[in-house]
Amino acid sequence: MSTPAIVYQALSKSYGKQEVIRALSLTIEQGEFVTIVGASGCGKTTLLKLTNGLLSPDGGTVLVRGRDIRTENLIELRRNTGYAIQGSVLFPHMTVEQNIAYVPNLLNGRDRARTAAAVRKWLGIVGLDESLLPRYPDALSGGQQQRVGIARSLAASPDILLMDEPFGAVDELTRAQLQEELARIHAQTGITILFVTHDMSEALRLGTHVLVIEAGTVAQYGTPDELRAAPASAYVEQLMRGRV
Repeated sequence: MSTPAIVYQALSKSYGKQEVIRALSLTIEQGEFVTIVGASGCGKTTLLKLTNGLLSPDGGTVLVRGRDIRTENLIELRRNTGYAIQGSVLFPHMTVEQNIAYVPNLLNGRDRARTAAAVRKWLGIVGLDESLLPRYPDALSGGQQQRVGIARSLAASPDILLMDEPFGAVDELTRAQLQEELARIHAQTGITILFVTHDMSEALRLGTHVLVIEAGTVAQYGTPDELRAAPASAYVEQLMRGRV
């Protein structure tokens, strides 16, 4: 039996007196595409940041690839875990090629051929042409910037990718195209993806499993068909109907 990609054990996190994550326990197997939904402020983004050590839990444990991240080198953990967020977070003073190559350069040192191959591989996978490589971010459309951001998060070939509403800042047509690209990337690579979204239809469309968070804990975790057939609570049912 393979080691789970991520295990949360009785996880808790507070900001001051506000408890954002509360006794959350969950096992995510390798290769799953987990979409994470819930009302604003329920703890979705906090959960991602606890996963790659950007935040430390007040209680409980996060295991990534079977190892407690408190015992790991967090810089190495983050370099080997892709992270993509909403909008363009590209370095404006770097070209597309330099942006995508940033983490591979840190990992590969002076192996320029290996880095260049990785850049072109992932640029192609996200559906962009190599003619964009010398351009700067301000010369790209919003959709192109988002694709470059995804390519950069994948360029080190991580086996886990964390995504925090990555398509929230683009128009509906581009969003649909990016959803298709991401579903194809998941099918092609088998990478484990945690994908925060406020859109239940997006969650059901993309996820192999959907995690519904309510007040910082697991309200339901199951396949899209399981959520459609048997919402675990009135809250989940309201989310399914777009009422939260």
